Amino acid sequence: MSLKGYDMDVAQYIADTLKVKLNPVAVTGQNRIPYLNDKRVDILMSVGYSKEREQVIDFAAAYAPYYIAVIGPAALTVKGKEDLADKSIAVNRGTLEDTSLTEAAPASADIKRFDNYNSVIQAFISGQTQLMVVGNDVGAQVLAKQDALKPEQKFQLLTSPSHIGLNKNEDGLKKAVNDAVAKMLADGKLDESSKAWLKTPLNPENLKD
Repeated sequence: MSLKGYDMDVAQYIADTLKVKLNPVAVTGQNRIPYLNDKRVDILMSVGYSKEREQVIDFAAAYAPYYIAVIGPAALTVKGKEDLADKSIAVNRGTLEDTSLTEAAPASADIKRFDNYNSVIQAFISGQTQLMVVGNDVGAQVLAKQDALKPEQKFQLLTSPSHIGLNKNEDGLKKAVNDAVAKMLADGKLDESSKAWLKTPLNPENLKD
């Protein structure tokens, strides 16, 4: 029952590089930046860059390709944001996905916000919503496992690589994290994790903002 995934691979490598024990802490879209600011965690995985966030946290290296996608069953025709009208859509509350969807969706879209990704996925799979909006890291696992539903990516709302978030003025930690990510990129470990968890080879060009 151990935690596994792309983020965990990178976090474990950083911990090993720093010669410290990794202590994963569960966070939500609403509390993760306060957890960092309050020093309840030392780093945050999978943080999309935004000017608003840059006011309160620092960003280490980008380590994963990230885009926000609208996912739905193959039988449902959705080609662009205008097709979200009158559709029910699951999204994780308080995340970049939530912000992007709220900005893009027509007023008649029925946005259902949940407190974690498991609830978003369950709402979509069970038919509580017609669509879900998630990052490619979450979406890849759903697309791979739901043969009966035949889910597919409809279109992308936003492309922005995943960074590692830190508190301001932690230059030593930032350098250590950046060095670890650079080594993972150079020796192929990031590519291995991408193939295992995101089901696609890593393209370094997708790590650029």
